[in-house]
Amino acid sequence: MQLHLEGRHVLITGGSKGIGLACAKTFLQEGCRVTLVARDGARLEQAQQQLASPDRVTILAADLSQAAERVRVHAACPSVDILVNNAGAIPGGGLLEMDMQTWEDAWALKVMGFIHLTKLYLGDMKARQSGIVCNIIGQAGRTPRYEYLCGGVGNAALIAFTSAVGGRSVDWGVRVFGINPSPTRTDRTVTLNKVRAKALFNDENRWQEVDTNRPLGRMIEPDEIAAMAAFLASPTCGYVSGTVIDVDGGIGFRG
Repeated sequence: MQLHLEGRHVLITGGSKGIGLACAKTFLQEGCRVTLVARDGARLEQAQQQLASPDRVTILAADLSQAAERVRVHAACPSVDILVNNAGAIPGGGLLEMDMQTWEDAWALKVMGFIHLTKLYLGDMKARQSGIVCNIIGQAGRTPRYEYLCGGVGNAALIAFTSAVGGRSVDWGVRVFGINPSPTRTDRTVTLNKVRAKALFNDENRWQEVDTNRPLGRMIEPDEIAAMAAFLASPTCGYVSGTVIDVDGGIGFRG
Protein backbone atom coordinates (compact mmCIF):
# COMPACT_ATOMS: atom_id res chain seq x y z
CA MET A 1 0.00 0.00 0.00
CA GLN A 2 1.27 3.45 -0.92
CA LEU A 3 1.04 5.70 2.16
CA HIS A 4 1.80 9.02 0.38
CA LEU A 5 4.11 10.33 3.11
CA GLU A 6 6.95 11.40 0.84
CA GLY A 7 8.67 14.61 1.89
CA ARG A 8 7.00 14.84 5.29
CA HIS A 9 9.15 15.93 8.22
CA VAL A 10 8.76 13.61 11.23
CA LEU A 11 10.10 14.39 14.71
CA ILE A 12 10.45 11.31 16.92
CA THR A 13 11.26 11.53 20.62
CA GLY A 14 13.03 8.63 22.29
CA GLY A 15 14.33 8.01 18.78
CA SER A 16 17.68 6.39 19.54
CA LYS A 17 16.42 2.86 20.24
CA GLY A 18 13.41 0.56 20.55
CA ILE A 19 10.09 1.72 19.11
CA GLY A 20 11.43 5.19 18.35
CA LEU A 21 14.27 3.89 16.19
CA ALA A 22 11.89 1.46 14.48
CA CYS A 23 9.59 4.40 13.67
CA ALA A 24 12.54 6.24 12.14
CA LYS A 25 13.32 3.28 9.86
CA THR A 26 9.71 2.99 8.74
CA PHE A 27 9.13 6.68 8.04
CA LEU A 28 12.42 6.85 6.13
CA GLN A 29 11.28 3.92 3.99
CA GLU A 30 8.17 5.97 3.19
CA GLY A 31 10.28 8.87 1.93
CA CYS A 32 10.12 11.13 4.99
CA ARG A 33 12.77 13.31 6.59
CA VAL A 34 13.32 12.43 10.24
CA THR A 35 14.57 14.27 13.32
CA LEU A 36 15.49 12.04 16.25
CA VAL A 37 15.50 13.41 19.80
CA ALA A 38 16.89 11.61 22.86
CA ARG A 39 19.03 12.33 25.91
CA ASP A 40 22.18 10.47 24.86
CA GLY A 41 23.99 12.22 22.02
CA ALA A 42 26.42 9.35 21.43
CA ARG A 43 23.59 6.83 21.13
CA LEU A 44 21.79 9.18 18.74
CA GLU A 45 24.87 9.28 16.51
CA GLN A 46 24.99 5.49 16.51
CA ALA A 47 21.30 5.33 15.64
CA GLN A 48 21.77 7.76 12.75
CA GLN A 49 24.51 5.61 11.26
CA GLN A 50 22.35 2.48 11.57
CA LEU A 51 19.66 3.98 9.37
CA ALA A 52 19.55 3.36 5.64
CA SER A 53 19.31 7.06 4.71
CA PRO A 54 21.37 8.99 7.29
CA ASP A 55 21.41 12.02 5.00
CA ARG A 56 17.68 12.45 5.69
CA VAL A 57 18.17 12.15 9.45
CA THR A 58 18.83 15.00 11.88
CA ILE A 59 19.66 14.30 15.52
CA LEU A 60 19.12 16.52 18.53
CA ALA A 61 20.21 15.61 22.06
CA ALA A 62 17.85 16.93 24.72
CA ASP A 63 16.52 15.97 28.15
CA LEU A 64 12.78 16.13 27.55
CA SER A 65 12.03 15.82 31.25
CA GLN A 66 12.97 19.52 31.44
CA ALA A 67 10.50 22.15 30.22
CA ALA A 68 13.28 24.43 28.96
CA GLU A 69 14.70 21.58 26.87
CA ARG A 70 11.32 20.95 25.24
CA VAL A 71 11.14 24.63 24.32
CA ARG A 72 14.68 24.43 22.92
CA VAL A 73 13.77 21.43 20.75
CA HIS A 74 10.74 23.26 19.39
CA ALA A 75 12.80 26.38 18.67
CA ALA A 76 15.49 24.34 16.90
CA CYS A 77 12.99 22.31 14.89
CA PRO A 78 9.73 24.27 14.55
CA SER A 79 8.51 22.99 11.18
CA VAL A 80 7.25 19.44 11.71
CA ASP A 81 4.51 17.63 9.80
CA ILE A 82 4.30 14.63 12.13
CA LEU A 83 5.21 14.56 15.83
CA VAL A 84 5.74 11.12 17.36
CA ASN A 85 5.80 11.36 21.15
CA ASN A 86 7.58 8.23 22.30
CA ALA A 87 10.18 9.18 24.95
CA GLY A 88 9.54 7.73 28.38
CA ALA A 89 10.89 5.04 30.65
CA ILE A 90 8.63 4.78 33.69
CA PRO A 91 10.05 2.23 36.14
CA GLY A 92 8.10 -0.59 37.71
CA GLY A 93 7.08 -0.73 41.34
CA GLY A 94 4.08 -0.48 43.64
CA LEU A 95 2.83 2.53 45.57
CA LEU A 96 4.65 1.65 48.79
CA GLU A 97 7.87 0.64 47.06
CA MET A 98 8.41 3.71 44.85
CA ASP A 99 9.40 7.08 46.29
CA MET A 100 7.62 10.24 45.15
CA GLN A 101 10.70 11.75 43.50
CA THR A 102 10.79 8.76 41.15
CA TRP A 103 7.12 9.34 40.31
CA GLU A 104 7.76 13.00 39.57
CA ASP A 105 10.87 12.33 37.47
CA ALA A 106 9.14 9.61 35.44
CA TRP A 107 6.05 11.71 34.76
CA ALA A 108 8.18 14.76 33.90
CA LEU A 109 9.60 12.87 30.93
CA LYS A 110 6.64 10.89 29.65
CA VAL A 111 3.43 12.53 30.85
CA MET A 112 4.49 16.19 30.91
CA GLY A 113 6.86 15.63 27.99
CA PHE A 114 4.03 14.38 25.76
CA ILE A 115 1.66 17.13 26.90
CA HIS A 116 4.12 20.01 26.56
CA LEU A 117 5.51 18.98 23.15
CA THR A 118 1.98 18.47 21.84
CA LYS A 119 1.08 21.97 23.05
CA LEU A 120 4.15 23.50 21.40
CA TYR A 121 3.68 21.81 18.04
CA LEU A 122 -0.11 21.91 17.98
CA GLY A 123 0.01 25.69 17.91
CA ASP A 124 2.14 25.62 14.73
CA MET A 125 -0.07 22.96 13.16
CA LYS A 126 -3.22 24.92 13.95
CA ALA A 127 -1.76 28.02 12.30
CA ARG A 128 -1.12 26.17 9.04
CA GLN A 129 -4.26 23.96 9.35
CA SER A 130 -2.41 20.65 9.01
CA GLY A 131 -0.38 18.21 11.06
CA ILE A 132 -0.27 14.90 12.89
CA VAL A 133 0.51 14.02 16.51
CA CYS A 134 1.03 10.32 17.30
CA ASN A 135 1.40 9.39 20.98
CA ILE A 136 3.01 6.01 21.72
CA ILE A 137 1.45 5.36 25.13
CA GLY A 138 1.14 1.80 26.47
CA GLN A 139 -1.33 -0.97 27.22
CA ALA A 140 -0.89 -0.53 30.98
CA GLY A 141 -3.14 2.53 30.67
CA ARG A 142 -6.02 0.17 29.84
CA THR A 143 -5.09 -2.61 32.27
CA PRO A 144 -3.22 -1.01 35.19
CA ARG A 145 -1.63 -3.28 37.75
CA TYR A 146 -0.14 -2.55 41.14
CA GLU A 147 3.43 -3.55 40.31
CA TYR A 148 3.53 -1.01 37.45
CA LEU A 149 1.37 1.63 39.08
CA CYS A 150 3.29 4.76 38.09
CA GLY A 151 3.33 3.72 34.44
CA GLY A 152 -0.26 2.52 34.32
CA VAL A 153 -1.67 5.70 35.85
CA GLY A 154 0.54 7.90 33.67
CA ASN A 155 -0.54 6.04 30.54
CA ALA A 156 -4.20 6.34 31.52
CA ALA A 157 -3.74 10.11 31.80
CA LEU A 158 -2.17 10.23 28.33
CA ILE A 159 -5.00 8.19 26.84
CA ALA A 160 -7.50 10.73 28.17
CA PHE A 161 -5.31 13.61 27.00
CA THR A 162 -5.00 12.18 23.48
CA SER A 163 -8.72 11.57 23.13
CA ALA A 164 -9.69 15.03 24.38
CA VAL A 165 -7.17 16.91 22.23
CA GLY A 166 -7.82 14.75 19.18
CA GLY A 167 -11.53 15.40 19.45
CA ARG A 168 -10.98 19.15 19.10
CA SER A 169 -7.86 19.33 16.91
CA VAL A 170 -9.75 18.25 13.80
CA ASP A 171 -11.38 21.70 13.84
CA TRP A 172 -7.90 23.01 12.98
CA GLY A 173 -7.02 20.38 10.36
CA VAL A 174 -4.83 18.44 12.81
CA ARG A 175 -5.18 14.78 13.78
CA VAL A 176 -4.07 13.55 17.21
CA PHE A 177 -4.18 9.84 18.03
CA GLY A 178 -2.39 7.24 20.11
CA ILE A 179 -1.11 3.68 20.08
CA ASN A 180 -1.05 1.37 23.09
CA PRO A 181 1.55 -1.34 22.52
CA SER A 182 1.50 -4.41 24.70
CA PRO A 183 4.93 -5.39 26.06
CA THR A 184 7.27 -5.02 23.09
CA ARG A 185 10.54 -6.85 22.54
CA THR A 186 12.94 -4.15 23.72
CA ASP A 187 15.65 -3.91 26.40
CA ARG A 188 13.26 -1.84 28.49
CA THR A 189 10.70 -4.66 28.62
CA VAL A 190 13.33 -7.02 30.01
CA THR A 191 14.18 -4.46 32.69
CA LEU A 192 10.52 -4.06 33.70
CA ASN A 193 9.98 -7.81 33.77
CA LYS A 194 12.95 -8.17 36.11
CA VAL A 195 11.29 -5.71 38.50
CA ARG A 196 8.05 -7.72 38.32
CA ALA A 197 9.94 -10.97 38.88
CA LYS A 198 11.61 -9.48 41.94
CA ALA A 199 8.20 -8.48 43.33
CA LEU A 200 6.49 -11.78 42.48
CA PHE A 201 9.25 -14.33 43.09
CA ASN A 202 11.94 -12.33 44.94
CA ASP A 203 14.24 -13.30 42.05
CA GLU A 204 14.76 -11.00 39.04
CA ASN A 205 16.41 -13.84 37.10
CA ARG A 206 12.95 -15.41 36.70
CA TRP A 207 11.83 -12.47 34.52
CA GLN A 208 10.81 -14.71 31.61
CA GLU A 209 8.19 -16.35 33.84
CA VAL A 210 6.12 -13.17 34.26
CA ASP A 211 4.95 -13.08 30.62
CA THR A 212 3.58 -16.55 29.95
CA ASN A 213 0.23 -15.32 28.58
CA ARG A 214 1.59 -13.82 25.36
CA PRO A 215 -0.76 -13.84 22.36
CA LEU A 216 0.62 -15.79 19.40
CA GLY A 217 3.38 -17.06 21.68
CA ARG A 218 5.56 -13.97 21.37
CA MET A 219 6.00 -10.30 22.21
CA ILE A 220 5.13 -7.70 19.61
CA GLU A 221 8.08 -6.37 17.60
CA PRO A 222 9.02 -2.65 17.52
CA ASP A 223 8.67 -2.68 13.71
CA GLU A 224 5.01 -3.66 14.06
CA ILE A 225 4.28 -0.60 16.20
CA ALA A 226 6.21 1.57 13.75
CA ALA A 227 4.15 0.25 10.85
CA MET A 228 0.95 1.13 12.70
CA ALA A 229 2.24 4.64 13.42
CA ALA A 230 3.06 5.28 9.76
CA PHE A 231 -0.26 3.83 8.58
CA LEU A 232 -2.28 5.98 10.99
CA ALA A 233 -0.25 9.08 10.10
CA SER A 234 -0.91 8.61 6.40
CA PRO A 235 -3.78 10.14 4.39
CA THR A 236 -5.13 6.59 4.12
CA CYS A 237 -6.30 7.01 7.74
CA GLY A 238 -7.32 10.63 7.33
CA TYR A 239 -10.43 10.31 9.52
CA VAL A 240 -8.65 8.92 12.60
CA SER A 241 -8.34 11.40 15.48
CA GLY A 242 -8.94 11.17 19.21
CA THR A 243 -8.62 7.39 18.98
CA VAL A 244 -6.09 5.35 20.96
CA ILE A 245 -5.62 1.97 19.34
CA ASP A 246 -4.61 -1.06 21.41
CA VAL A 247 -2.02 -3.16 19.56
CA ASP A 248 -1.87 -6.04 22.00
CA GLY A 249 -2.87 -9.25 20.22
CA GLY A 250 -6.11 -9.26 22.24
CA ILE A 251 -4.34 -9.71 25.56
CA GLY A 252 -6.71 -7.25 27.23
CA PHE A 253 -9.50 -9.77 26.75
CA ARG A 254 -7.61 -12.86 27.86
CA GLY A 255 -8.09 -12.43 31.60
